[in-house]
Amino acid sequence: MPNCARYLIFFQYIGTKYSGVVKVPQHEVVKKGVQDHLEDAIRRLKPINPVAVSISSRTDRGVHALSNSAHFDLQRKNDKPPFAADILLQALNAQLKEEQIGITRALRVPDHFHARFLAHSRTYVYRLALGIPYHSLLPFTERHLCWNLRNTELDVGAMREAAALLVGTQDFSTFRAVSTEMHFKNPVKTLDVVSVQPGRSFVHTHFHREIPFWEITFTSRSFLYKQVRRMTGALVAVGRGKLSVPRLKEILLARDSLAYPQSMAAPPDGLFLTRVDYRETDLQPSQQTSEEQCISRGNSEK
Repeated sequence: MPNCARYLIFFQYIGTKYSGVVKVPQHEVVKKGVQDHLEDAIRRLKPINPVAVSISSRTDRGVHALSNSAHFDLQRKNDKPPFAADILLQALNAQLKEEQIGITRALRVPDHFHARFLAHSRTYVYRLALGIPYHSLLPFTERHLCWNLRNTELDVGAMREAAALLVGTQDFSTFRAVSTEMHFKNPVKTLDVVSVQPGRSFVHTHFHREIPFWEITFTSRSFLYKQVRRMTGALVAVGRGKLSVPRLKEILLARDSLAYPQSMAAPPDGLFLTRVDYRETDLQPSQQTSEEQCISRGNSEK
């Protein structure tokens, strides 16, 4: 009886203790990536096919997620039927209980489904805390989960004016960091949302001090390497009066990563991937596949 299934999972993590979301080459391991732990958890379910998780959205060391996503194939031993999605979710979370990683949703998807390429949009939120002079004075629930700007007041009006420059389809070469993939990825992206809105502390009703929070939200189908952190850093520089809106426009139009001011990028601590969205038509249940197809897919996605 064919019993290979492809699953889509949505998962959350606190990125502080991981090297990033993607797996780390064995010869470089200092901290594992989130993907390493996900694949280890799936292997403990003892599938007979090779385990290979395909992550939808790359996040760097120290960046967090409330909802990242990934797909993988799983075939059980002895012709056992595929796991029901809710059973799979519970089983994986049991294997991940010692980690700051949790599966929030699991579902069976078509055999051709791909978590990365079929993602319709991704949303990131960057959290800013104002008015706390020392990092140690932040509540424990906020440490490494926001960018503390200490006594700084922000010109939110100027930030919103600058944010409007980033919306739409344009070449974002200035806002991508140098990487080995630089020459293979199209720098033209479409940003559907760039907004600056009030936020709040995770413990705002219980902490003894009111902490002003702001959130910068970015939505696009895809982003360039470190694009969100570099855009956030530029918007905060505008809010602090260190960068004018016309100067930001000049930097954007330069279409050159070297035009981006050094040391302006926001730190990873305050960045959260909050949504990865798919079209419902792409999530329709799959037909069962043969054992050979499942093993072939596993090998090809390594």
